[in-house]
Amino acid sequence: MLNLQLGLGPLIILLIALVISSLRILREYERGVIFMLGRFWKVKGPGLIIVIPGLQQMVRVDLRVVTMDVPSQDVISRDNVSVKVSAVVYFRVVDPEKAIIQVEDYLMATSQFAQTTLRAVLGKHELDEMLSERERLNVDVQQILDAQTDAWGIKVANVEIKHVDLNDSMVRAIARQAEAERERRAKVIHAEGEKQAAETLMEAAEMLSRQPAAMQLRYLQTLTQVGGDKASTIVFPVPVELLGALTGSLGHRGPIPPAANQD
Repeated sequence: MLNLQLGLGPLIILLIALVISSLRILREYERGVIFMLGRFWKVKGPGLIIVIPGLQQMVRVDLRVVTMDVPSQDVISRDNVSVKVSAVVYFRVVDPEKAIIQVEDYLMATSQFAQTTLRAVLGKHELDEMLSERERLNVDVQQILDAQTDAWGIKVANVEIKHVDLNDSMVRAIARQAEAERERRAKVIHAEGEKQAAETLMEAAEMLSRQPAAMQLRYLQTLTQVGGDKASTIVFPVPVELLGALTGSLGHRGPIPPAANQD
């Protein structure tokens, strides 16, 4: 009896160790891909699961969003400008079975595909589009990545272009271009102001020409404003019409009659 107890003791200990080693605890954001004798069996988790040692193997898969930096890539734009572009990709595993079976290392595969896609998409656009239309380029890269990685059980949520680095000569060229653009806008605004002022003056002239007395009142008002200044010299324009009127009034008086001859 004692020998039987001594023989069962190690067996019980072995069974207890076997049960303990078969227990696995998966967190809420983890799933376990179970293989039975090398063949896919099922996906388990989260919580406490049992994995039979020797017969089953488990691969843990994290379902949280992964933030992956895309290293700086040398890109030649459509207008032959060389730039360095870096980005960040946000993705997560939605199908643990595909992420483990369909691709060897889904993290490395997604990173490499993101780099090639970034170069291919940005190479089709000009430099101005890279700098001003980042939102549209982000969407284009995200859609291409999402369509390709769907077969791997991965969902690409977002892609953000972080930096577009230019060399010093290109930075100076862009600065000169921006300065020229600002000067062009200033000239256009000045010309528009001159045009509006001319139109307003033309309307005012038409209104004053309807009533000659209004023109005289305007001259008197101008004289009042000029008289208030402390300038030593005052130049006041006299209209030709006023001179003509004065000349005409003098002409109506007629010439001075010659003196009568006295014998």
